[in-house]
Amino acid sequence: MRLLIATDAWHPQVNGVVRSLEQMVRAGEAQGVEPIFLTPQDFRSVPMPGYGEIRLSFVTRAGVIRAFDGHAPTHVHIATEGPIGHAARRACLARGRPFTTSYHTRFPEYLAARAPVPERWSYAWLRRFHAAASGTMVSTASLERELAGRGFSNLMTWTRGVDTELFRPQESDALAGIPGPIFLFVGRLAVEKNISAFLGLDLPGTKVVVGDGPDRARLQGLHPEARFLGTRTGEELARIYAAADVFVFPSLTDTFGIVLLEALACGLPVAAFPVTGPLDVLSGTGAGVLDNDLRTAALACLDIPRERCRAEALRHTWAESARQFYGNIETAHGVGPMRAARRGRPSARLVELG
Repeated sequence: MRLLIATDAWHPQVNGVVRSLEQMVRAGEAQGVEPIFLTPQDFRSVPMPGYGEIRLSFVTRAGVIRAFDGHAPTHVHIATEGPIGHAARRACLARGRPFTTSYHTRFPEYLAARAPVPERWSYAWLRRFHAAASGTMVSTASLERELAGRGFSNLMTWTRGVDTELFRPQESDALAGIPGPIFLFVGRLAVEKNISAFLGLDLPGTKVVVGDGPDRARLQGLHPEARFLGTRTGEELARIYAAADVFVFPSLTDTFGIVLLEALACGLPVAAFPVTGPLDVLSGTGAGVLDNDLRTAALACLDIPRERCRAEALRHTWAESARQFYGNIETAHGVGPMRAARRGRPSARLVELG
């Protein structure tokens, strides 16, 4: 398989989309898959206002077609709905080329949190974007049910995994000197992450925040008692997880939350709201507490054995995630001409690129 992945999310961004794609590349190369990326690094781009790490690319359908012809991929996956994703979608439609997409981010909710745009408008736009795909990958069963209820079709499951060698229980002094118990949040510091719901809790000990983003200055100003450590990755991040007592995940809008698995892999119990993502990862495991009262959930997590959390994380491997990802792509690309062609667009014979 020579797989072209079109994505607007790429380095220097630190988020679940980038991490998932990196893991798929590692797993795919071991299986003989040759990945080709189209990212903002391939085009002229500008920083997204308010999100400097996100680049908005100046890309056209013709530019993507040239890339297709130069690389001759056998399969195409469109990971995001940004400028690169749209240009790749138009190029595939122009060539009568099947492709898959993935639904990572709740843009309707994120946009509504910043501007007076009704969510139904955004969902209609996203539904149209994904409707032309032979398959749209979603990370959880609850998200699949939700999107199906909103009229999305050809949904396929693609779960996520965790590196259990990197993220592991260990003796760690990474948070030495900080009064415990330590309640930890890791993620992008943005309004849609609902971090204020965590920082506003009346909890003993100390709240620690790892990550950066456009909301950091505001949050630090409102909560000077919390410790803001900035972005941490790799072994340094793993040691912070291992040194904390409870991981608190206040988001109401994430579609999965890879940080949930990272925390569990380090033996850290998770407190969260009972919403998509936490429901799918934690329900019935005993490795965390889901409650609409986040304080109650956080305090209850102090009694959860760390070995139970680790055992649950071991069930979520990147190898299984990759098996689903590449299996979905092969299945979807074997479907034949896209539904868009069958709806009355000019019929086109499938043509190998290049």
